[in-house]
Amino acid sequence: MKTRIIVSGLGRTGYKIYTLLRQQRADVVGISDRPISVSPTEKIIIGNSTSATTLINAGIKEAQTLILAHNDDALNLAILTQARLINPRVRIINRLFNQTLGERLDQTLPDHFTMSVASLSAPIFTFAALGSAAIGQLKLFNQTWPIHEEIIDQDHPWLGKSLKELWNNPSRMLIYYLPTEGEIDLVSAVIKGKTLQPGDHLIIGTKPTIRYQRRSYWQKVVKAVTNLPQYQRYARSVAVVSLFLLLMIFLATLTYVSVSFNTSIVDALYFSVGMITGAGGQEQVAEKAPDGIKIFTTVMMLVGAGVIGICYALINDFILGSRLKQAWDAARVPTHHHHIVCGLGGIGIQIVRQLHQQGHEVVVIDSDPNNRFLHTARSLGVPVIIEDGSLNATLKAVNCDRAVSLIAVTSNDMINLEIALTAKALAPQIATIVRSYDPQFAQSMQEVFEFDRVLSPIELSTHSFVAAALGGRILGNGMTQDLLWVALATMITAKHPFCGMKIQDAAMKADFVPLYLERNGHTIHSWDLLKTLLTPEDILYLTMPASNLEQLWRTPPSEELVFH
Repeated sequence: MKTRIIVSGLGRTGYKIYTLLRQQRADVVGISDRPISVSPTEKIIIGNSTSATTLINAGIKEAQTLILAHNDDALNLAILTQARLINPRVRIINRLFNQTLGERLDQTLPDHFTMSVASLSAPIFTFAALGSAAIGQLKLFNQTWPIHEEIIDQDHPWLGKSLKELWNNPSRMLIYYLPTEGEIDLVSAVIKGKTLQPGDHLIIGTKPTIRYQRRSYWQKVVKAVTNLPQYQRYARSVAVVSLFLLLMIFLATLTYVSVSFNTSIVDALYFSVGMITGAGGQEQVAEKAPDGIKIFTTVMMLVGAGVIGICYALINDFILGSRLKQAWDAARVPTHHHHIVCGLGGIGIQIVRQLHQQGHEVVVIDSDPNNRFLHTARSLGVPVIIEDGSLNATLKAVNCDRAVSLIAVTSNDMINLEIALTAKALAPQIATIVRSYDPQFAQSMQEVFEFDRVLSPIELSTHSFVAAALGGRILGNGMTQDLLWVALATMITAKHPFCGMKIQDAAMKADFVPLYLERNGHTIHSWDLLKTLLTPEDILYLTMPASNLEQLWRTPPSEELVFH
């Protein structure tokens, strides 16, 4: 009997997950709160997902997995509690925007797995900015590896190369193999020494390169000094009022010295400053002066009081408000070879973190001064410019013409399009990666405007929800030629169907690709991996088609899977 999966929330994301699960021939039921047009073969329950009746009609009592795909965290939590009351053993795949809350739920509730569209799709945007046309991601050795599909043609450098050569490279993981002729699994092809032919498809994961270059403290100071002109747009008003105040003091000092040659410059300056600021001092300078000077002094007192008030207010706003931070950020904008992230939302902050961790210089543009991720970005040492990213002046201020890439990931597709077009007009050579909510619009936008990549977070993340529903918390996934494959870790127990088998024999039998084996804290790779016998407590990292995952848990899943 197939595992029953329920998808609650058939919005754009939820319906895509539902469709992909049906494509993988899973027994899936959808719950929608409004009538939708579907084919007669689709199992759709119309009703309120928080209602026990609706969940029971969908088969929650017998279901093994419930996917909560609504874009409302509170609604997903309400459905979760109702579902667990009816079926305490149901696995929950929960789409949450609040990742901190998700981590707490994962720690508190058994068989609860939080997934975020932002965290799943952000690495693909990052890889695109770095020049990689990734189709997925793979988390290995505490790093996120980009996954590529290599299509072998007559000009490909791997044409005629043996798969054995590619298998033994530690910086590359062979994920899946689709030959142009016949059917053969990757492990069998490697053992038989098969060579790559025109039309073959090979899915590989590549170890990411980390740039450890970090600017020293003095280099940062030098950059801030050389970028001093950037301060003027934020400190212009303070500078103008301060200059006017100094001119008043200079004029008053010069006047008093000119009228009374017995008054020293120091006494005249002291009186002028005290008179304008209201502090007083050396009043005899004006007391014995002619009436005209006394009138002049009175006017200077009145004007000075106003100027001092304005000056104090502007300085207070500059230092205690956000202007000083903005000015400091503007002074730290990289001058060249950097990446510009426009939009500091859930995806944007993930991209910033990943680029920063890999040693790349980043600058952020966002129009919201109250953005909740501002502090997070600045704590990484990343400058944040609070301006409209679609304006020429803003992009010029972040040295767009000398940047490596511009990543437009605001929540508005039209704003992303405008930002990318403005950037291309200023710097035609810059790599432009654009976010689009609608997958169809993303494809047409890329073809019409010739951006480097236009990516839809929904399109990038739904495969992960499907893989998680079919096989637990996964290490990676991808899709090619309508084939969904997943990467996961399985613990070998005494009752596991692969226990006691050579890894190469198990791989050929079940059509999976072993990545590496973890045994007693050590890892086994390459040729040693294929010849290794699987024993209890081994953790095998592998990739396989999602449709074959049932082979991994012919015994209860709790005895087999370990999720990392």
